Amino acid sequence: MEAVKTQDVSVNDLSWKIEYHAERCTMCGSCVATCSFKAIEVKTQAQSIVVSTDSQPNPEHRRIARPIISQKASLTDYCRGCGMCEKVCPNNAIRPVRNVDTRQVLLSKDSGPIKRGGRTNLNAQRTLDSIVVGRISQMTDPSLDSARHTFDIRSPLGRVLSPKELPFKLENGKMIMAHKAPPVNWIYPLIFSDMSIGALSTRAWEAVALACAYLNEKCGLPVRMSSGEGGMPVKLMESDYLKYFILQIASGHFGWNRIIKAIPHMVTDPAGVLIKIGQGAKPGDGGLLPAAKVAEHVQAIRGVPKATLSSPPNHQGLYSIEESVQKMHLSLNAAFGFRVPVAIKCAASATSVSVYNNLLRDPYKICGGFFLDGIQGGTGAANEVSLDHTGHPVVSKLRDCYNAAVKQGLQGQIPLYGGGGIGLTGNAAADAFKMICLGANGVFVGKVLIQLLGCVGNEHGRCNSCNTGKCPMGICTQDPRLVKRLDVDKGAQKIVDYVLAFDAELRKLMAPIGNSSLPVGRSDALVSTDKAIADKLGIQYVC
Repeated sequence: MEAVKTQDVSVNDLSWKIEYHAERCTMCGSCVATCSFKAIEVKTQAQSIVVSTDSQPNPEHRRIARPIISQKASLTDYCRGCGMCEKVCPNNAIRPVRNVDTRQVLLSKDSGPIKRGGRTNLNAQRTLDSIVVGRISQMTDPSLDSARHTFDIRSPLGRVLSPKELPFKLENGKMIMAHKAPPVNWIYPLIFSDMSIGALSTRAWEAVALACAYLNEKCGLPVRMSSGEGGMPVKLMESDYLKYFILQIASGHFGWNRIIKAIPHMVTDPAGVLIKIGQGAKPGDGGLLPAAKVAEHVQAIRGVPKATLSSPPNHQGLYSIEESVQKMHLSLNAAFGFRVPVAIKCAASATSVSVYNNLLRDPYKICGGFFLDGIQGGTGAANEVSLDHTGHPVVSKLRDCYNAAVKQGLQGQIPLYGGGGIGLTGNAAADAFKMICLGANGVFVGKVLIQLLGCVGNEHGRCNSCNTGKCPMGICTQDPRLVKRLDVDKGAQKIVDYVLAFDAELRKLMAPIGNSSLPVGRSDALVSTDKAIADKLGIQYVC
């Protein structure tokens, strides 16, 4: 017998094992054809059986070969637990099962750091889960009727001036504009976060964009969508729908040649420009688009060859907040004639308050928004060590930024938007309401949207293979065969339905505290069942 090679990988070393029932299997091949990771294959198994074909017992040994479905013991073509095989099997003969004895994280580092997509694996209880709405208006100031009352659910995007700084003066008894004011757009407090063409498939991006346009055109909800790093299709930039999109510029500047060339042909201004300094899921890292996802249309939009596209960790030439204000904000505002608000997106960290304070003191009043992204945000591709061991929860940093502005009497001047784990438990409205009460003007969500499109990835290690370009749901891939699995219209409808439910739920939470407009900074409406959280956020502790 050949000696056992103890260093060889076996199925027992992998994170997922395939449970297969050969007696139910009809060998239709659906599971093998569906598995985008090539984790299962058809093999021949030798079997020894005893049969008797005579009229009297006459046992006889026979060896037969029968086809079976077998799992590959590989660290490259391994099962991610997506469950597509179980979904397509007509006989319930196969399914993935989590392996508690896995050694995969230890063994997978032969080729360097592990990369994956999804969210952090740190499954600590969220801060938002320990906060509840505790102040209910009753006899002294009655609650509102969420179904019949009129609510003003709008948030600013753009620099909001204090009353003393408003550019009005009296001339001949009439109030006139003395000089231009920074642009401010009033939008819905839910922004579709930046997910680029390249990170998502064409159908997935189209579904999100279609949902955004439908919510604006048919539902009267001015939801805005960030384009993500990497540019946009020229036809979209030259259409009237551009007004619903926030153009993002990240450190790689991918796609901005096309954006600049399209500016003279734009029939409307974009909703804003977002400068991405960092993202919460992997702070300190630049963007990463693996070569497997750089399809021909991505190459055309970004102006690059088919290669892994890594953005620098920072914007080159901008090494201070002052330089960012002077160069990037000024030039981007000037490009659109100072008609478009420019915001900054930063990862939540110990330095977030310092950045926000400096932006508040900017004498040019250029910055029109501060997007703060927490550690529980999602990403399409990152080093696993970054995903799991860097970053900061968003709630306390958002609260610190708001309190810092309050101390200076400058709250509300630069709108605060928070993200990173919003809707992690499925209810984004409750998370958004709590964030708004703690000082946010709104929230941005990304992972929730692709979950509505069918993503099965989770924080317990299921799938999370956005970086491979083999997404079994057709969401985070450019493989035409896989992309066809996604129904654009159905996906867009799911997103629209969710946002409409979000709007109704937000009213349900605003009405009991007696607010007909967004309760920004109304921390008195919240209580916490955790003493440490209550003390940190400055809200009431209850037990």
